[in-house]
Amino acid sequence: MRFAFLAASLLALPGCDDDRPAPPAGTSAAASASARPLTSAEAAEVLAEVGRRTITLGEYVASLERMDAFERLRYQSPARRRQLLDEMIDVELLAAEARRRGLDREPATQERMRQMLREELLDQVREQVPNAAEIPAAEVRRYYDEHRSEFREPERRRVAHIAVATHAVAEKVLAQAKQADAAEWGRLVARYSVDRSDAASTPLELKGDLGIVSGPGAERGDNPKVPEPLRNAVFELDGLGSVYDKVVPAAGKFHIVRLTGRSAARARSFREAERAIRVTLATRRLEARQEKLIEELKQRFPVEIDEAALAKVSVPKADPPRSKKPSHAPAAPRP
Repeated sequence: MRFAFLAASLLALPGCDDDRPAPPAGTSAAASASARPLTSAEAAEVLAEVGRRTITLGEYVASLERMDAFERLRYQSPARRRQLLDEMIDVELLAAEARRRGLDREPATQERMRQMLREELLDQVREQVPNAAEIPAAEVRRYYDEHRSEFREPERRRVAHIAVATHAVAEKVLAQAKQADAAEWGRLVARYSVDRSDAASTPLELKGDLGIVSGPGAERGDNPKVPEPLRNAVFELDGLGSVYDKVVPAAGKFHIVRLTGRSAARARSFREAERAIRVTLATRRLEARQEKLIEELKQRFPVEIDEAALAKVSVPKADPPRSKKPSHAPAAPRP
């Protein structure tokens, strides 16, 4: 058979079941897949024929080179390398049948191909842009010095509440909450609160929790679960576990507010922020390079948009998701 010698040559590639050590870190993919680069004549050697399509030795080795180092470890033995060749043959067989059925001319197939080409091109662009580790240290330091406010963490507090429907009930619950420890607080929440967001398995001391919020007026750290009046109230409290001494009206309900946690304001050091800065700068460089490429392509391939045709497009509205019926009706709040 004409492929016998080629198959034997392939199975003799380095990486068989021998005792040679793995290549050191930094070794190229090609070097780890083959002891030496293939000559042009070797790369052109036909390894298998599938109908009118051929698979060359160069294509096979290239498929190994595209794998990461860990994936290539699967193909150390001759049997596994033969398995890879069988997989490549299966791909060719299925692709040939897909073309015979005209699937390559389907709009959805062509769209997927365009998306793949897009990703391949953008991968090339990414390789041309310095990664996070390659950003000069001076540039990273300059960003930190010019954006110090971004690395200041404001004080944050954890808020718990009991929400009731009337001011009279709220005053009654407030008197009890001021004297309550963590467990008793949880029992008050379970008994009186109309906010039923707590799971049945939530420990008593964590019931009524609304999460963490920063101080009023802070640039970052607001919490949509915490209305502004509750946010103001919790930042007037001092000790952990303390309860605000007034009922707080908000969002149509009356709230008893408790401070359950606190983290002090702090500024992240340059060392703490360096990695995040590098990622930010690398991302900005990549986005700028992609935008430049798009502008260059628009000059090369003029773009015209028919706004009137676009205006005719009507996107059907999705049906609202069906709400799941609760396994059991929640208990009505007791006055």
